[in-house]
Amino acid sequence: MRNATGGRRERLLDDLAWRYAAPLARFFERRVRNRHDVPDLVQDVFLRLSALPDPTTIALPENYLFITASNVLRDKARRDTVRHADQHDEFQETSLEGSDITPQRVLEGKEGIVRLRAALMELPERTRDVFVLRVFEECRMTDIAAAIGISRRAAEKHYVRALAHIVQALEDWRHS
Repeated sequence: MRNATGGRRERLLDDLAWRYAAPLARFFERRVRNRHDVPDLVQDVFLRLSALPDPTTIALPENYLFITASNVLRDKARRDTVRHADQHDEFQETSLEGSDITPQRVLEGKEGIVRLRAALMELPERTRDVFVLRVFEECRMTDIAAAIGISRRAAEKHYVRALAHIVQALEDWRHS
């Protein structure tokens, strides 16, 4: 007996979905701002119908469906108010362009930084200071020489040594 009732229930739900999906969609289209919400709202009506213990006992299914549709709209309005839906911008997938930098390139860059740091630590302190002040702090050679207490020519030699060491270290790493 249970299978016969279950089969009858399924046939009724299928019949109601087939007959009333389009009218419910039109009902919602006239009442909501975002047309993308319409299929979800129609589905919510039929979900509520299917949750009934015995939908075959409904005397006027059309009335029930449209009263339920009104309740679904009311519930949506409450949710939208709580979530401040009117203050949200619609997601535009084209506005989020991807990066041309591949994950492999990012990894290589991070490894290069690690290697650069290691090469800098291999340098004598004064040579490293000259290089860091020139490259990272963008100081002029004259200012570097004055800050360290050496001649401008000596500061330039330290910079050239540091640059040669770092270039060689990065070349060795790249070819390994």
